[in-house]
Amino acid sequence: MTLIFQLTLFALIGVSFLLVVGVPVAFASPDGWTQNKSSIFSGLGLWFFLVFAVGVLNSFVI
Repeated sequence: MTLIFQLTLFALIGVSFLLVVGVPVAFASPDGWTQNKSSIFSGLGLWFFLVFAVGVLNSFVI
């Protein structure tokens, strides 16, 4: 169970880093928002899922 928690936490950190870098780049580029809107929303959905998954898995690890 600890390995699953660690992998999920690592995925959360990775997706967070990608969003921190990718969202400003999408807003700064011309027509970036209209072209990347679905990717940003998918990333945000994945981020919220990983936050809840880490919270649930944390209750099993500790």
